Amino acid sequence: MKKILILGAGRSATFLIKYLEKYAAVYQWMITVGDKDVSLLKGKAQAQTRIITFDLFNEVQREEEINNADMVVSLLPAALHPVVGRTCLKYNKSLFTASYESVEMKSMAAEVKEKGLLFLNEMGLDPGIDHMSAMRIIDRIKGEGHDLKSFESFTGGLVAPGSDDNPWHYKFSWNPRNVVVAGQGGPAKFIQEGKYKYIPYNRLFRRTELIDIEGYGRFEGYANRDSLKYIDCYNLQGVPTVYRGTLRRPGYCKAWNVFVQLGLTDDTYELDNTEEMTYREYINSFLYYHPADSVKTKLFHYMHIDQDSDIIDKLEWLGIFEDKKIGLKKATPAQVLEKILREKWQLMPEEKDMIVMWHKFIYEDKITHQPVTLTSSLVSVGENGIDTAMAKTVGLPLAIATKLYLTGQLRLTGVHIPTIREIYEPILDELRQYDIAFVEKEKEALV
Repeated sequence: MKKILILGAGRSATFLIKYLEKYAAVYQWMITVGDKDVSLLKGKAQAQTRIITFDLFNEVQREEEINNADMVVSLLPAALHPVVGRTCLKYNKSLFTASYESVEMKSMAAEVKEKGLLFLNEMGLDPGIDHMSAMRIIDRIKGEGHDLKSFESFTGGLVAPGSDDNPWHYKFSWNPRNVVVAGQGGPAKFIQEGKYKYIPYNRLFRRTELIDIEGYGRFEGYANRDSLKYIDCYNLQGVPTVYRGTLRRPGYCKAWNVFVQLGLTDDTYELDNTEEMTYREYINSFLYYHPADSVKTKLFHYMHIDQDSDIIDKLEWLGIFEDKKIGLKKATPAQVLEKILREKWQLMPEEKDMIVMWHKFIYEDKITHQPVTLTSSLVSVGENGIDTAMAKTVGLPLAIATKLYLTGQLRLTGVHIPTIREIYEPILDELRQYDIAFVEKEKEALV
């Protein structure tokens, strides 16, 4: 009997646990799920699954549980994975995660390989399905002898039509903090027509492009922080255009830019008296002084917002001009903004989220020497506010990879992300069974 230890029982754990439980009887697996808050597991696990209160920093418990497992699957925050990884190395256990592969995790590669283990990271949606779906097409284009000229990729965790009852057309289906601080930590970097391009954070949400996806309408995309690292990840050396971004509905970015320009997304310092401060006072604290003008008037003047702009509806709908107390002690501007957004952007139990992923490839046909555009799109709609598309698309790839490994179908060793055919082919094939499938369209590119 093989033992699987799952660490973390947050939003993305639902489908992971259900999938592995389905195969536990078939392969005689024993599953243990650990989290500091076991109430998160209510309704997520069957009776035969062992549930434990788990404290990662309780060294005795951590070592005992990892030593007793055959492999570890971690849905803990990425910053905690090195702690798990080092313990897995100590006791010769493989580790799978859905998080970005950190420098610390990469530094373990030689020892992981020497011990014949597999540390597989970035096995979720983005990162995860984005890698696998892109590499399948990149490898196919190259394998057919064509010359790849351009690669663009966008992903968005959004709210489904019918549940987008607010002017932002957005609700949280993943970590709200990551949404608030998105794009910070350096300029967006990409390459376009052979030229390196940079977008500083203060311009990021004003440099967008529109994308139409048949059946789902129009979206806008803004650049991710670092597209250049994917040149090596995807073997795109010499490709003139490499660009990755995030999707939102049109109008979102222009309105979000108001928060960026005011400084409301800053997480580097604390505001004074936020416990007693109101939402209106919070906004006012970032505006110039005027003895007569209202906070709303000052904001619109400062940001040059026209009276008929749809930005006004978005800002007013959030309630940022209300005399409602923030109620947070020693909060940063970003933490206050997150609290305001949580109240309005909460996905209710009966509502549905939506995942949208879109790739565009332009290549020169090896026979006709004509440019060809190939698009590949994925849209996945959640079942409700608990069984979300986000949880499904993060949890299932990780779960399928775990099954492949435990059944001897995945024989790699070392530290990897899923850009290798041995990983992406079987996982993408099985994801189709769960309606996670891409639609491809090809046409001659406009010159």
